[in-house]
Parts: sequence; C-alpha cells; structure tokens
Amino acid sequence: MKSGFVAIIGKPNVGKSTLLNAYLGQKVAIVSDKPQTTRVRQLGILTRPDAQVIFVDTPGIHKPLHKLGDWMVESATRAASDADVIVFLADVSDLPSSEDRQIAELIHEQANERPVILALNKMDRLPPEQVKEHTEAYWSLLEGEPTVQWDWMMVSATTGDNRDKLLEMIVARLPEGPQYYPEDQVTDRTEREVVADLVREQVLRFTHQEIPHAVAVVVESWDERRNGTIHIGATIYVERESQKAIIIGKGGTMLKKIGAAARHEIEQLIEGQVFLELWVKVRKDWRVKDNDLRELGYVEKE
Repeated sequence: MKSGFVAIIGKPNVGKSTLLNAYLGQKVAIVSDKPQTTRVRQLGILTRPDAQVIFVDTPGIHKPLHKLGDWMVESATRAASDADVIVFLADVSDLPSSEDRQIAELIHEQANERPVILALNKMDRLPPEQVKEHTEAYWSLLEGEPTVQWDWMMVSATTGDNRDKLLEMIVARLPEGPQYYPEDQVTDRTEREVVADLVREQVLRFTHQEIPHAVAVVVESWDERRNGTIHIGATIYVERESQKAIIIGKGGTMLKKIGAAARHEIEQLIEGQVFLELWVKVRKDWRVKDNDLRELGYVEKE
C-alpha cells in the first residue's frame, strides 16, 4: 500500500481544482474563471486498492495585496513543505510568468529532495509550433538544481489527455504507508464549508470586477425538516454598501439568480431537496482585518 500527501501548487487559474475534481470523480473544490477562487487548503482523498493519494489543493500563489492574500500564499507554501510529492501545475499554453518563477523558487527552497512533477496543463490549447519553446521554457525553471528530483508530463485536466498517466507518475513516487482515511471519505471539509463555497462559486459566476474578491460566505443555519427538505441559511459578506447593492440586484434579481444556481449545486452534493435562504451584509474591509479573517474561517483561531 502506498500513501501520502500530494501538494498541487501553481499560480491562479491553472486548473488545480479542476484536476482535483476530475481525479475524485465528484466536485469537492469550486471552479471559476476568476483568479484566487480557491482560498483555503483542502484535501481531496483518492483511495484505490494499491494506494491512497491525499491531494492538497492550494490557493494560487500570487503577489498578495492584503492579509487574506498573505495567508493564502502562506497556506500554499506550508502545503509544499509538508508534502510527500509536489505537483507544479502550469499553464503550458502560455510562457512562464513571474508567478511561475516565484513558484519555481519556492520549490527550490521547499523540495528538500522530495519528488517534483512539472504538470504542463492545458496542452489542448497549445499550438504545435509552440510546443518546443513553451516546454523548454518551463523545464528551465527546474533544471540545474541538484536537490530537486523532477519529472514532467503534458496534461489536460479538462479533456483528460494524459490525466491517468500523470496519476500513475504520482502514485509511483509515493512512499509506502498506511491508509490514513476511510476509503469512502473524499475530503476533510465539512458539508457546511463546501456549501459556503458553492454559494461563493455562483457569486463568482455572476459578478465581475472587484465583487468576487470582496465576498465571503458563512453558513449560519442547517435544519433538516420532517419532510426531508434541508433548510440552509447563509450570509454573503461584502466590504462596501455598493457591492451589497450589486449582489442583491434590482428587485433582488441577482440574489435570486445566485441562490437558484447555488441551490442546484447543493442538491447535487447532498442528493436531496434544499431550501436556501441568503442574506447580504457589509463587513467593511474584512480582508485586511485579522479578527474578521479568523471569524470567517480563513485563519485558524488561536
């Protein structure tokens, strides 16, 4: 039996959560086209007869602009330093950015002879004439460092190209060890935490500009009624009154749209009927306040 922790690190929007969901065969991490969708470290647990792969989905590594961003980058760094295998996921359809170089430096510092797999994602978007230039540009980020044992694989998290091959590369590099989690457990997050993220996912989907980044969601109530319907109440927090008005929309239309889409996703998750009630409240500048970050679940309480 092989088992171990596999940190998936990369800059925002390279497909970390998409890859995780694909391996697990179900949605445990929300996805969107907005940067920094993943805010907290979360486990995705894949158990098969020969191995238990404990994926650690991390926030995208970026240049932080506030305390929330600082904490997200710190969380990803800790995951890399604690992992048995590091998967550096990169968008091969584009050349390396300053964020990719920042991640390569992190790997040089944290790898400590741990195996590293450079997973060049979005291969389906890479024109044939650019394959050599782009792959060599990413290879150069990890070459020449004797303490980093690395290999690479082209992959597409969305189409599935080479996805199974990448998984076998990961399993081959895991140490022998026990099964840490029950075979039917797929994540370490509670249903409330996943539901809060599913609501935030729909805010990301329907709003733009600064709104998605200023939003946090907390599930306030969870009540299973006699008829089997689960009544869930959740609060959407924003930083400005103007943001609150946008999320509510004229006559409540935007909030209804967000709620309907989120309810559909939640019902798929819990396989039951849901009544979802949403409120929108202002929590001024919550992303820069330590107490707010703790109360909203982004920083562990002391």
